[in-house]
Amino acid sequence: MTLYKLYLVTDDQQDLDTLKFVVEQAVAGGVTMVQVREKHGDVRAFIERAQAVKSILAGTDVPLIINDRVDVALAVDADGLHLGQSDMPPIIARQLIGPDKILGLSIEDEQQLQQADDLPIDYIGLSALFTTPTKTNLKKHWGYEGIQMALETTKLPIVGIGGINESNIPQLTQTGIHGLALVSAICHAKDPKKATQDLLSLMEE
Repeated sequence: MTLYKLYLVTDDQQDLDTLKFVVEQAVAGGVTMVQVREKHGDVRAFIERAQAVKSILAGTDVPLIINDRVDVALAVDADGLHLGQSDMPPIIARQLIGPDKILGLSIEDEQQLQQADDLPIDYIGLSALFTTPTKTNLKKHWGYEGIQMALETTKLPIVGIGGINESNIPQLTQTGIHGLALVSAICHAKDPKKATQDLLSLMEE
């Protein structure tokens, strides 16, 4: 499941030039997936950012995933879509994007986890693994035991997000989790390519 291994989630606070630089460097460093996130609700800007990232990813094997917005995913013909629990239901999203696109869903508690295998999704985003400054309203933090339970509960690949950093990556990799999603460790690095390479080598220790 190397597809999900190192999953870059873009920082919607960064301007377009910075976004393009980060994605270019991260892809050169070895990220395996890129999710474009835009929380400000400006659809035109979202499409522009998604198209910019798509052009960078062209010719690589790195899929472009759009966060939340089915319309943007369709507009740019992205490789996939990632939904949160308050977004469009996965069954409807799957009907709209078709059978061949990647569809992910954020899972925030045990009940959602129990239902995941019955949904037309390809992977789950386990959120949040640990406390993180960007997500303050979360119901729970899964931690290492939660990851083990999730791996035993679902047949789907699991990508962890939230509070992941260099200090916990080796232990996270040992749980057997399929992928780790990172924002600031790559987006805010002075050298995103080197940061990506360092993260991957930590995962391989």
